[in-house]
Amino acid sequence: MLYKLEIENFSSIRDRQVLDLSVDSNVPDDDGRYAPIFEGSDVRAPKVVALYGANASGKTTVLRALEFVATMIRDSVDRTLPGFNNCERFNDQESRERPIRLAIEMGGVMDLTAELMRRIGAGEAAIMGVYRYELEIKVEDGIPRRIIAEALRQKPNNRGKWQRVFERNAEGRIKDSKTFSLSGFQHLERTLAGHHTVLASFAKFQHPTAQLFVEWVRKAVFQFTPGQSFMDQAVIDYLKEQPRVLSRLNDELSRIDVGVEGLRVQESQEGRPLLFKHSGLQKEMPWHLESHGTRAFIKMFPFLLQALDTGGVIAIDEMDAAIHPVILPELLRWFYDKQERNQHDAQLWLTCHSASLLDDLLKEEIVICEKDQQGRTRVYSLMDVKVRRDENHYRKYLSGAYGGIPLLG
Repeated sequence: MLYKLEIENFSSIRDRQVLDLSVDSNVPDDDGRYAPIFEGSDVRAPKVVALYGANASGKTTVLRALEFVATMIRDSVDRTLPGFNNCERFNDQESRERPIRLAIEMGGVMDLTAELMRRIGAGEAAIMGVYRYELEIKVEDGIPRRIIAEALRQKPNNRGKWQRVFERNAEGRIKDSKTFSLSGFQHLERTLAGHHTVLASFAKFQHPTAQLFVEWVRKAVFQFTPGQSFMDQAVIDYLKEQPRVLSRLNDELSRIDVGVEGLRVQESQEGRPLLFKHSGLQKEMPWHLESHGTRAFIKMFPFLLQALDTGGVIAIDEMDAAIHPVILPELLRWFYDKQERNQHDAQLWLTCHSASLLDDLLKEEIVICEKDQQGRTRVYSLMDVKVRRDENHYRKYLSGAYGGIPLLG
């Protein structure tokens, strides 16, 4: 479970922002909205994290920062050209030479190795705890150039000091550990590129621990601008080849009452189009005539299903853009359902403008993004503000008590 994100000099975030989502053990949880940050932990984190703020306040920046970290861990070694995609420093003179710094903290199995995973598979109990991953990128003349620091640390049972899994310095030298041994992989240290992470590089060459971490991070999925048409064909093709997903989608379409009785693939000489069956209509409707909201939900559904089935993190930008305000809380409730839908404690991050949803959220689930007159984004949880548990979040937010609303004048 992801419980902390730190961002500095990234896009609209200039100064270091720390978003700590840790929920104390004494906070009641009758609806199952929180999950332990690792199995057996007293500290929990919300399964739903909703980011609110005015347009251009930095909500998407937070999700982009999270995506960038995940992408660097998973895929940076696949980039043959130097540089960093989707990574920009803050746009002022002072930040032209300041490094970009990002960090995440999450729970998991300690001393993660292939041998340990085999023992766990055989029924052996594992020591749990938290990990901290840090990434620092040097900026020169306003352009991100190379990684100057990277580290993965662990804290068994979330107690004591951070212990090194590996550390990388500005010269590319790596300090290993028993968990992350360089034995047999020393040559990779000599050839490590400045825009490739240790985890991605070592996983590419079958380092067992690096592979496990990369596969762990692959559970994170991101969806930006879900209503854009360029995703349509990819989703259509996916549903045609995944009858199990199509069947589960049909169950949800009929249950949430969007007017669609079912969706099917028609086999014909012209191809395999997707057709919608509507109650009361004589003929089935093709994809391009279906409502924008229904198509947005369908494009979102495979991502939601993947996260719920595997227990990863899913981040959706502007999730409420085409989803009815009555349906949106129902989608969030999927993540609260530990018994059936979310047995692996998947976590949903979303940006949102729908103020009515605030009535369905607890303060631990609400994050505010606010931009000052110098264009600098500030990020904070309502846990960082004096908010009573019985407050009406909808009215308080619209009154400006929490910040993060447009200023009209």
